[in-house]
Amino acid sequence: MNQENILIIGSNGQLGTALKLQYPNATNVDFKELDITNLEELKKFNWSRFKIILNAAAYTNVDGAETEEGRVMAWKVNAIGPKNLSIIARDNDLTLLHISTDYVFDGKINNHNEDEFFSPLSVYGSSKAAGDIIVSSLPKHYILRTSWVIGEGKNFVKTMIELGKKGINPNVVSDQIGRLTFTNELVRAIDFLINTSSIFGTYNLSNSGEEKSWADITRRIFEYMNMTNNVINVSTEEYYKDKEGIAPRPLKSTLNLSKIQSKGFKSRAWEEELIDYIKKETSS
Repeated sequence: MNQENILIIGSNGQLGTALKLQYPNATNVDFKELDITNLEELKKFNWSRFKIILNAAAYTNVDGAETEEGRVMAWKVNAIGPKNLSIIARDNDLTLLHISTDYVFDGKINNHNEDEFFSPLSVYGSSKAAGDIIVSSLPKHYILRTSWVIGEGKNFVKTMIELGKKGINPNVVSDQIGRLTFTNELVRAIDFLINTSSIFGTYNLSNSGEEKSWADITRRIFEYMNMTNNVINVSTEEYYKDKEGIAPRPLKSTLNLSKIQSKGFKSRAWEEELIDYIKKETSS
């Protein structure tokens, strides 16, 4: 795929930042340059040189989406935005690749596959599910469903590294189970799908490896950093006790990777990626 035919939307987020590194000759825009919630603005944009839209834009403040203002923004960005992009993609014969989330499920079933019915618990999850439904109606689309994303900027791993360096023994949730997804893995999967002419549709994507809790992952971080900090297990209910405006979280977030792997994609274990990430963070 010629990079000049690619448009990256949401270019300043964790995934967008990684996509810009992968596709330096692509066109990249963020909300200020192109408001995907405004269909009239999208129609005025010059789409003639593009063949693929990579939509990495999302409202991801899970708790913020439970507020009056956040609820509106979540639905605008996560549902209306994809609807508008779907109209543009259909009218201009473009392929739309859209990023989804494990939050479209309630987390009661382990090892979610692509055909599981939606059962979101939160406003964020509901808005993302709506976006998925709209994008899935396009003839030329990829939906890449992911979980626990780690990339540039503020994220869980970076926070735990900082706490570890301060000698803090953190309380970490131990009943949410899943696998990390590093943006490197997401970018590799995106590149794989668009360059191998994979069958259109929905694909799960996280790093491979053993499913673990956030508390277990924190222990692994401290272990790799040769730290002796203790990690204190707490339940999700205990962690958020007495805190207002907290969105419900799915407890089981492990995604079944069989579909994309069956197409020839070679998954990388999150443990290996975590070691590389820690080396990079601690050397800078």
